[in-house]
Amino acid sequence: MITSLLVANRGEIACRVFRTCRELGIRTVAVHSDADRDALHTRTADTAVRLPGASPAETYLRGDLIVKAALAAGADAVHPGYGFLSENADFARAVLDAGLVWVGPSPEAIDAMASKTRAKELMAAAGVPLLAQLDPDAVTEDDLPLLVKASAGGGGRGMRVVRERGALRDELRAASVEALSAFGDGSVFVEPYVERGRHVEVQVLADTHGTVWACGTRDCSLQRRHQKVVEEAPAPGLAPGVEQRLFDAATAAARAISYTGAGTVEFLVRGDRLHFLEMNTRLQVEHPVTEAVFGIDLVALQLRVAEGAALEGGPPRPTGHAVEARLYAEDPARDWAPQTGVLHRLSVPGVRLDTGYADGDEIGVHYDAMLAKAVAHAPTRAEALRKLAGALERAEVHGPVTNRDLLVRSLRHEEFTSARMDTGFYGRHLSGLTAPAPDPYAPLAAALADAQGRSRFGGWRNVPSGPQSKRYRTDADGTEHEVHYRHTRDGLAAEGVRVVRAAAGQVVLEVDGLRRTFEVHRYGDRVHVNATALTALPRFPEPEADHAPGSLLAPMPGTVVRVADGLAAGVSVRAGDPLIWLEAMKMEHRISAPATGTLTALHAVPGRQVDVGTLLAVVEHEEAPEPV
Repeated sequence: MITSLLVANRGEIACRVFRTCRELGIRTVAVHSDADRDALHTRTADTAVRLPGASPAETYLRGDLIVKAALAAGADAVHPGYGFLSENADFARAVLDAGLVWVGPSPEAIDAMASKTRAKELMAAAGVPLLAQLDPDAVTEDDLPLLVKASAGGGGRGMRVVRERGALRDELRAASVEALSAFGDGSVFVEPYVERGRHVEVQVLADTHGTVWACGTRDCSLQRRHQKVVEEAPAPGLAPGVEQRLFDAATAAARAISYTGAGTVEFLVRGDRLHFLEMNTRLQVEHPVTEAVFGIDLVALQLRVAEGAALEGGPPRPTGHAVEARLYAEDPARDWAPQTGVLHRLSVPGVRLDTGYADGDEIGVHYDAMLAKAVAHAPTRAEALRKLAGALERAEVHGPVTNRDLLVRSLRHEEFTSARMDTGFYGRHLSGLTAPAPDPYAPLAAALADAQGRSRFGGWRNVPSGPQSKRYRTDADGTEHEVHYRHTRDGLAAEGVRVVRAAAGQVVLEVDGLRRTFEVHRYGDRVHVNATALTALPRFPEPEADHAPGSLLAPMPGTVVRVADGLAAGVSVRAGDPLIWLEAMKMEHRISAPATGTLTALHAVPGRQVDVGTLLAVVEHEEAPEPV
C-alpha cells in the first residue's frame, strides 16, 4: 500500500493529486522551484522539498533531484502528473531503481510511445489507422498543407502548420528549437495536415491483470496554437460506428504495448475516417470530464493499479455530459500573449474548479499560463454548456487579463453548440470572439464606488457640491472614459441614470427603467466591475514614454531565444518578416517587422530577460516610391 506520495510536478495537477491523496489517507510530498516556494501546491503538501533554481531545466526536469527528494522525504511512490517528466522513460526507471512505486505505465510502454515516429510504426503493426509520415526533402505542392510535429512531448509545443513549401525549412527549425527547449529533444517529423478535422481521444485505463477499459470519448477540437482550450465528454455528433471503432483502436493500441495505468489515445476524425495521432502515457489535463461522466476518480484508480489491484470487468455506465474550459492568463486578442501579475481573486461558482492558485498568488513567467480548469456536468450537452458559460460569466477573475470572455463566447457560439466545430474554430472566429464588449456603465459604477468609499473618511457636505469627474481606461480595448457625478443632499447622482444605491463594493443603477447591480473591487489603480476590468487614470494625462516610430516593444515578459539570421542594424526588412523570438510561459512568441524599412537599432540578444515594454529593436519605415 502506498502511504506517502511525491508528485513530480507543480501547480494545478499537483494540487489535484494531493486532493485524492488526502481522501485516501496518503501523505503528500511536493517539490518546488525557487519561483514556486510560495505556490499553492507547495503550501498544501504535508512536506515540501526545494529544487534550487527557477527554470524547468534546473528544477522540474531534473529527475535525479526529484528522486533524491522522494527518498529524503520518506515517500514510497512518485506520481508524475502531466508535462515535465511524465512521459520520460529514464525517469520512470530511476524511480523504480530507487525502490519507489511508479504511478504510471512501465518504462518500456513509455519508450514505445515516446517517439511519435516509432509509435506510428507500432500502431501500424497493430492495425490502428494513421496518417503517413512524409520526407521533408521530398514534399511537393500537392502535399500541402503540412504539419510539423515534435517527436517527443506534446501540448502544442514544437508544432507548426505549413501552407507554403518555401516556409517548410524555417518552420522545421523553429519547431525543433521549441521542442528542444520544452522536452530536451529537438527531433521533429512531417505529416499531412487535415483541414476541418476534429480532435477526438479515448481515455484508457489498464491494470496488470490484462483488463483494459475504454472510458468513453472526449472532443478537444477547440484549440489555440495546437493546445486545447475546451474539452468535453462524450465527443458529440460522431458518425455512426465511429465511436466503437475508436474504442477498438484505442484498446488495440494499449494492448500492443502491454499498457498499465491511465493513458489517452488521440485521433484526428473527419466524417467517418479516423487517424491515430499519438498516445499520451500519462493523465491528461482534461481528465475531469471523463471523471464527471463516469463517476470515477482517475487518480485514485491510478494509485490502485500501481498497488497491483485488479480493475472490474468494465468501467461504470456513463451518464450525462461534461464540459471543461481552461482559464488562461493570456490575451487572445493580442496573439494569445501570456500575462503576469497578482491574481487577486479567483472564484467560479457552481462548477468544479481545479487550480494551482489561490487569491493573492503571483503569476510568473516561468511556467504554463493556465490558471484553472472549470468543469460542468449536466444531463445533456446543451445544459452542460449553459451551466459552464453561466458560471464563467459570473466568475470573479481579478488580476491579469485572461481568456474568460473568449471562453463564454465560445461556449455560446452557434457552430460549437451545434457540434459542427473542428480544430480550425479559432482560426475562423477569433476576431469576433475577442471583439471588445466592455460594459459602458462600468466606469461610472467604479467612480461612484470610489466616491462613496472616500466619503466614509472625508464626511458628507451639507450642501450640494459641484460636478466631480474621474478617468478610466478599459483594459479590453484601451478606450479612455471620463465620467461625471455629483454629491447631493440625497447622496450621489449622475446624468442619465438613477443611483439607487452606492457603496464602496457595490453600486446599483437604474438605467432606462432597468435596475442593474455592479460589484466593484479595487486593487491599487486596477478596478474590476463585474466582468469589466478598468485602470484608474490620473486626473491629468501623463506624458507617454518617448519611443521612436517603428519601435518593437516586448509584448510580454520573457526571454529572447533567438533573432533572425543576419539581423543587425543597417539591414533591410520587410513588413511581416519574423525578427525576434521570445519564450514566455513555455511557448515561443514571434515578433515581426511592423513595416518595410531599415533596422536602425537592435537591442535583443539571445538569453536576455525582458519585461513588458522593453525596447527590442527599431525599424525605420521606408516610404513607397510615388507611381510614375
